[in-house]
Amino acid sequence: MGYKYDERELLDHAVADVLEHGIAQLTFGRLAKRIGINDRSIVYYFPTKEVLVTRVLGVIGEQLQPLLAEAFGAEPLPADELSRRAWRVMSTPKSDPVFAVFFEVVGLAAASAQPFDAVATQMLDGWIAWVEQCLDVPKPERRAAATAVVATIDGLLMIRQLLGAQAADQAAAHLGFA
Repeated sequence: MGYKYDERELLDHAVADVLEHGIAQLTFGRLAKRIGINDRSIVYYFPTKEVLVTRVLGVIGEQLQPLLAEAFGAEPLPADELSRRAWRVMSTPKSDPVFAVFFEVVGLAAASAQPFDAVATQMLDGWIAWVEQCLDVPKPERRAAATAVVATIDGLLMIRQLLGAQAADQAAAHLGFA
């Protein structure tokens, strides 16, 4: 028997494929062909597409968190400062493929495509919960403030994806993020 892939290697290949071709194109067959193995080997580690999609998105999110954590620092911040710092980290060419996938998932979820509808809700809720922990606002207002930060940043990122970096940068500057 030849080289046996482990779960992390399969996941790394899946992430690379998603960042190149999009999440909707990810299938067991496509991933198996990319790696050169039987698709049953993939099903052994990821029994459903929802499990595979969730894990891929988790890895992509894990890659972004250290950048944001570094930008935010250790102390809680006011919402406007947190938004400014998040924008600086997230509005880079290196981050663009990550957010292309994010918006693809959101679009598929809005169209009620499975498994994206459940995954997108979890993803967005996790992002809001993470931002909540970084905010210096009274506890009763923290969830609403975190949701507003996420809405602002995601809106700017959507503009960046659809209208380009210049349009997003102009909007960010208008908000005082430049």
